[in-house]
Amino acid sequence: MTAVFVHGVPETGSVWDGLRARLGGDTVALELPGFGGPRPHGFRAAKEDYVRWLEEALLETEGPIDLVGHDWGALLVVCVAAGSRVPLRSWAVDVGGVLHPDYEWHAAARLWQTSGAGEEWVRTAVGAAPGAPEGTAAQLVAAGVGEEHAKAMAAAFDETMAVSILDLYRSATPNVFASWSRELSAPTSAPGLVLQPSLDPFDDIETSSAVAARLGARTETLTGLGHWWMLERPDAAADALERFWARPRL
Repeated sequence: MTAVFVHGVPETGSVWDGLRARLGGDTVALELPGFGGPRPHGFRAAKEDYVRWLEEALLETEGPIDLVGHDWGALLVVCVAAGSRVPLRSWAVDVGGVLHPDYEWHAAARLWQTSGAGEEWVRTAVGAAPGAPEGTAAQLVAAGVGEEHAKAMAAAFDETMAVSILDLYRSATPNVFASWSRELSAPTSAPGLVLQPSLDPFDDIETSSAVAARLGARTETLTGLGHWWMLERPDAAADALERFWARPRL
């Protein structure tokens, strides 16, 4: 099997390095277009563009595939798993609550979705001096990322990533379910796992559990971990995934 990992915002595939190092077998960390690299010509960076891109990348990957997503990568993974184009052995995600019909975007997302305010954020964040409070590293630390990891993530942040973030979030109003209600309303054919870090400020266990039930997925709480659980405790994250992969249909 091949474990394929999909990162979120504002990240690159390196967010999975520590976790992948603790796993056996073949693993691949994909890089979303515009995140640490260029956007293909004509790529609009809407959520549907990223879903099509992910499907194409998976169709070129030797299977069977265990697909894992974090943050926006989680939302893309569920949409792919709910379709029928790509055969998966299993899928696993966090932030399940973001897929709930009643989900309301967090404050940063609402800023990015606002014309003018989002563009001002791009100018400020991209032009900030290293270590400045308005810079990416400081914002990531405030959101719960360890300082060392925040600096590494900030090093990959550029105008292309910032603009891609605006385009992606602006394609998901008022929320993701509004566009993908059909895909998110029935169990997936492949077994799924919804991870629930207990300290994730961007998720809610009650709504996450409701989404998992709708998708026919299992849940597992990651006690004491936050949004960047794979950075905080890669060993615990690897254990959770390996338990699921060992018997994904139970």
